[in-house]
Amino acid sequence: MKGIFGKYLDINLSRQEIKTYEIPQEWYTKYLGGRGIGIHILLKELKGYEDPLGEENILVFATGPLQGTKFPGAGRHAILSKSPRTGSLSDSYAGGFFGHELGSSGYDGIFIRGKASRPCYISLIDGKAEIHDASQLWGKDVGQTDEILNRQYTGARIACIGQAGENLVKFSSIINEMNRAAGRAGFGAVMGSKRLKAIVVKGSVNKPVFNDTMLKEVRKRLAAELMANPNIREFGEYGTTGTVDFLNEEGILPTKNFMEGTFLGSSKIDGASDFYRAILVGRDTCAGCPIRCKRIVKCTYKEKYIEEKYGGPEYETLAAFGSNCLNDNLKVISLANQMCNMFGLDTISTGSVIASSMEASEKGLIKEQIKWGDPDVIIDLIEKITFREGIGDLLAEGTECFSKEINADFTMHIKGQEIPFHDPRGKKSVAISYATSPRGAQHMDSAHEDINDGSWNKITAELGLYGEIDRLSWENKAEFCKATTDLASFSNSAITCAFIGYDAAFACGYNPYPLIREAVYATTGLGIGVREMLEIGERNFNMLKIAAAGHGYSKWDDDLPQRLKQVLSDGKSANECIDDEILKKSINRYYELRGFDDLGPTDETLSYLKMDEFIGFIKRKGKTHFPE
Repeated sequence: MKGIFGKYLDINLSRQEIKTYEIPQEWYTKYLGGRGIGIHILLKELKGYEDPLGEENILVFATGPLQGTKFPGAGRHAILSKSPRTGSLSDSYAGGFFGHELGSSGYDGIFIRGKASRPCYISLIDGKAEIHDASQLWGKDVGQTDEILNRQYTGARIACIGQAGENLVKFSSIINEMNRAAGRAGFGAVMGSKRLKAIVVKGSVNKPVFNDTMLKEVRKRLAAELMANPNIREFGEYGTTGTVDFLNEEGILPTKNFMEGTFLGSSKIDGASDFYRAILVGRDTCAGCPIRCKRIVKCTYKEKYIEEKYGGPEYETLAAFGSNCLNDNLKVISLANQMCNMFGLDTISTGSVIASSMEASEKGLIKEQIKWGDPDVIIDLIEKITFREGIGDLLAEGTECFSKEINADFTMHIKGQEIPFHDPRGKKSVAISYATSPRGAQHMDSAHEDINDGSWNKITAELGLYGEIDRLSWENKAEFCKATTDLASFSNSAITCAFIGYDAAFACGYNPYPLIREAVYATTGLGIGVREMLEIGERNFNMLKIAAAGHGYSKWDDDLPQRLKQVLSDGKSANECIDDEILKKSINRYYELRGFDDLGPTDETLSYLKMDEFIGFIKRKGKTHFPE
């Protein structure tokens, strides 16, 4: 099989050893790359009892077959490990240019064992790997670290942690190019626990390609078709920031810690607003992508500079520090975004724990005075969380720990991970996806049905989805969730960006997957149709479910916070809620479609998907199920 190097770097920081880890060809043909290879390595190498922040955990940086080819949407990489949020295996993705360099490095990825005796960083330059002392970098923020290493390694790309990762904040991120975050799972803390400050990569090795002429033609066609679509061009102009007012109009913009679905200040923080235009100074992109959806801002707030190098706030960040905290000050949101990138924090979780602290203060559950919408409180708490000062030390553990400590029942998390800012009361497939995801609440595990403008009918028939899609209906949502989750899982294995696929492109009425499949063939020689594409995604999702079962999760853990079972009070989604009985029936149907029992894929399902090597991984002592 072409399109791969067939090996990973195997680095043991405890022993200061660098080896090569050969990947069997069969893994690539069945699991392709990215999520599939990374999770397979972890299931094979880990025993299951490892502490996510312990020496025995393994951290994986992975590419897919399209990294290193400058294919549109392939400027991403995957990071995989045991998550401090869920305790099970998880994965995270970041765009930019680091993935392209890793895809040109002579290796398909890197996995890191052990724990260094002192701070270190890893370099992989032109195919040669080394471990270096990083004592002079420890304690520095992401921007300082990136600039120091870039002076030493001209033209390289750097993924690193800030002080949040060093201080083992449970929702710390790994940042590349100073403004692209691999967030959600807490992998910044995993790097910090290993005393690994950064990874520096510069690639110059040409990936072996099955048909280079065909690949160049497909790459050219996809770029042209993307930019011929006026809706995609408009998405590129605004990125995700233009969805604030849209979701507010739909009545599902998370507001005041998900108490409400509309925010009076939404027009002040939306990406199309005059407020945003006033601070917007440019757009950025990822390797090979013509869409240019990354926004760059520059402004000041109380003599604090918001610098271009840290990018600009995207939708999740606008909601996290905006509507969910009742704050309509866009400059403060931009500063919060910069601080999270600078310190290495996940903006979704950071905004969520701050909103939870505001509600706790309002209800008298904590002594601190943390007022809703106070911009200076938001900035102060980000710093306190990063350096674990005062209440920040507790908040740094996440909302689950915070809620238990103060005996609160309003913190918004699933399996320990804070909920993203898409209210499932207004899109029922997302409710199923949130509840059942083996990696905690994730907004990128499947497509969202609220993006339907009629175009779904044109492009999803190949997924077995037909007819109109009503975001407020439960009808066929288990089927919708399964199909689009498998598609998203394939995208995370290829690795291609959701914005040229099941997310933004679909919303714009364009289906890129026939060309993506052609690109996979041109790169690897592996011919896959729609069925094979979805089966690759299904296999790789199932591996995450197998890992979750091994860490004690079952269908009984697939649920949503109680607040989401209360009705929204106003807007177009008024009176919508998650009905507990319907949710359970939908999850039962979803498990049936997947061939799961209460713990995960049955042996029969694994055999059907040609995953026989995982038969027996799930230890079953009996069967239970939700009552119909």
